[in-house]
Parts: sequence; structure tokens; C-alpha cells
Amino acid sequence: MVNKTSTGSAPDTREKSVPGEKLQKVLARTGLGSRREMERWIEQGRVSVDGKPARLGDRVTPRARIQVDGRPLNTAPAQETRCILYHKPTGEVCSRKDPQGRRTVFERLPKLKSGRWISIGRLDYNTSGLLLFTTDGELANKLMHPASNIEREYMVRVMGEWDESMLQRLQEGVMLEDGVARFTDIQDGGGDGINHWFYVVIMEGRNREVRRLWESQGLTVSRLKRVRYGEVFIPSRVKQGQWVELDPKEVKSLYRMAELPLKDQKRGTLKEREKMERQFRKRGDRRSKR
Repeated sequence: MVNKTSTGSAPDTREKSVPGEKLQKVLARTGLGSRREMERWIEQGRVSVDGKPARLGDRVTPRARIQVDGRPLNTAPAQETRCILYHKPTGEVCSRKDPQGRRTVFERLPKLKSGRWISIGRLDYNTSGLLLFTTDGELANKLMHPASNIEREYMVRVMGEWDESMLQRLQEGVMLEDGVARFTDIQDGGGDGINHWFYVVIMEGRNREVRRLWESQGLTVSRLKRVRYGEVFIPSRVKQGQWVELDPKEVKSLYRMAELPLKDQKRGTLKEREKMERQFRKRGDRRSKR
């Protein structure tokens, strides 16, 4: 008879299953940032679990009490989704609070009773145009991930001399300080004198990438507006400082691009929709009186 407790028996090398999910994954799903950013927050001591400082490698269950910067965090995944499009004016920042007291893009958005708005990407202070927001952190992080390869289209006015060979270089790729970058498409938008309009497409969301690409060729960007994100275009009726609810088809396209299962879409309140429609009508009335 073999003694199973004998010291000569082979050790059990099977890995014990650890319950829960990785902490950084749970944090990223709430929309606070990418998993890598959350790992840095954990290392910086900004996160605690059940009253104790969190460590890299921690796993948590749905019952865990997580705090970030001393504030309780609701980690429940969104059962419903809400997605809106905002027409960002120049002169607004994409952070929730600005140390310099500048207006933020969040100030004009509808107020939420639960959850919070998470921006899908950013636009710099001097760039206007399409900015998407969602209440689903997982969706936002997936769409912003470099591997998503989602087209972003911009309308840009440049100042300076250009030629076809320059446009070809910009599409083949030029070396910037953070690596090679390029436009996947450039369409001539016309213009007079030293100012000329182009429609350009990029597949990444690097900081000031469109501006830096043109500047690498000695041109200056005098106006920049994002007009498309994936399959979502900015509607002509949505003017600067206004937001609009995405329709079901557009929401479905976002989840398809993110390769996530579609969630039920939560619509804005009747009061919110009436407010936006009044703003659309006011702008229409002003144009008709001119």
C-alpha cells in the first residue's frame, strides 16, 4: 500500500485558483484610466482595499471595499449604457477640474443620478469638434486602447507652402519624438492664399498628433476640428457647446468597434431632451432672422 503522505511522493504543483479579478482591471473598468495607469496609482499608494493599502497583484471580489484617494469606489459594472456626443469648443479642457480655473467639457453635460461621464479620448485646449462620452468605463477603455485601430477624422487648416511630395511623406510616415506617425488618408479641402484646408485621418490618439505631423513639415495648424470617430460623425445641427444623445445604431457601432457585447441603452430624461431641442430651435430661429 502506498503512503500518500510519504515525503518521497511527488509534490502537488497545481496552481491554486485565486478568487476575484485583478485590482487594476476592476479599476480600469470604472473608467478611471487604463490598466497601466491603475497599476501606477496602486504603486503610488492611492488605492486601498478593505482598509489596507493595495499592492500590485491584489485580486478583489465584488464584496471588496475599494477606495481611491480616500473615496469609496463603486466597482459594479454598468448594466446599462448611455452614450452622448458633445461638440467641444476651443477654450475648454478635457479634465474634470482645471488648476487654472478654465472651463471643462464636463460642465455642460447632463447631470447623472448615478455613475459618471467618461470621455472617449481627449481633445486639446485649442481643438474643437466631436467628443464622445459614455457611462460604461469598459467601453471607453476599449475604444481608447491603441490596439483598437479606430479612425479619427479631422478638418484642419494649415498655414504655409505645401506640395504633393509633402502629403505623400505624411502618409508614408514621419519620425516624431515619440515614434513614427502618419495620416492614413489626406483629402484636399480647398483654400485661398497661404491657408489651406485638409481632411486627415489618423488611427491613434497620441497627444497633439495631428498638429505635430504638420509642424514636422514646417507648416502651422491654425484651426483643427474633429469631425468623426469611427462610424460616428458630428451632426451639423449640434453646435459648439451642445450635446446630443447617440442613436441606437451609433451605440451599436461603438460596441462593435470595441468588440464588446451590446448593453441596453439608457436614454436621457424627457427634461434633458426638451432642453436640448429648445437650444437647437433657438439657433435655428436666430439664423432665420438674419
